[in-house]
Amino acid sequence: MSQHPDSNDNLTSTPTTDEQTLIDVDTASADVDDNQSTPAADKHIRIVNTFMKRRTHMNKNAELALTAPEFADYLVNNSFGDGDLTGIHDLRALFADSPNGSDAPLTLEIGFGLGDSFIEMAAAEPARNFVGIEVHEPGIGKCAYMAGTQGLRNVKIINGDAIQLLKQLPENHIDRIQLYFPDPWQKKRHYKRRFVSPERMAIVARSLTQGGWFHAATDWEHYAFWMLDVLDNFASLTNQAGTGNFIDRPDFRPMTKFERRGIARGHGVWDLIYSKD
Repeated sequence: MSQHPDSNDNLTSTPTTDEQTLIDVDTASADVDDNQSTPAADKHIRIVNTFMKRRTHMNKNAELALTAPEFADYLVNNSFGDGDLTGIHDLRALFADSPNGSDAPLTLEIGFGLGDSFIEMAAAEPARNFVGIEVHEPGIGKCAYMAGTQGLRNVKIINGDAIQLLKQLPENHIDRIQLYFPDPWQKKRHYKRRFVSPERMAIVARSLTQGGWFHAATDWEHYAFWMLDVLDNFASLTNQAGTGNFIDRPDFRPMTKFERRGIARGHGVWDLIYSKD
């Protein structure tokens, strides 16, 4: 789950909280040019990043989980590296040797931050498999540490770009995709970086099973209505609350301490759930 600093009312003095300010791909600054280095043949292709990767302190538990063999089973790829996704083409296969097996319901969370709510959800639904993708190494480590100390067998963690991962997965593969409190990219010139766009939602919808869910939540009103407009006009997805409506926070999405604090200060929170037709 991603939790960004709120410019209207900073809930924390640090750039990241127990949730994530990240979504997809590494970038050094919110104001960098949108061009990335590409092979010569593709030098005119523009790759627009959807998050800003922030360097923050890693505590000892997180570092232990990234290095100790007892946590290795939770970490699918190079947690300290550049998020190489080579060879990850089937999320269900990651659970083939787990108690649930590969056919259990599957949830993918994009940008789980430090993993508190992600792990709470996994613990609450032991018969469902959960995969989280993140690029923030302290968050990856903390999440793995919590999963290990709770003995969860239904959690896998991937380091890397969520869109790239979705592109290389099979169609009709995931039952639920979650995007909680993504970076809202408030400045108009950065709207193109917002994760919810027609182009990215085509990739998301492709990966969902028939009847599968895309669930997003945000505490930025402009982004909430932006998502509502994009998703209501996306042909293969149906708003579970009806066109033009948001849904009440479902019981399975934990309310974070930052969300509670924001609500107490009068901030809104908007949830959207869309099912694939």
